[in-house]
Amino acid sequence: MLSHHELSTLLLLKDATEHIEPDCLELGALRDLQLVEVEPPESGQPLLRVTQRGYAVLRAFARAA
Repeated sequence: MLSHHELSTLLLLKDATEHIEPDCLELGALRDLQLVEVEPPESGQPLLRVTQRGYAVLRAFARAA
């Protein structure tokens, strides 16, 4: 089960990746659950991306809300 901080981080990551710090504590949990990916940077910050599994969680959350 996701904490409210992890869920809000996932929602924010879906729409505004520039507002997430790559060393964010919740990001580690989301990576462990394979809900987000962190790609090495070509230059600057790493690329943060929601995975298919992460989008499935967000769709399920939207249906329940």
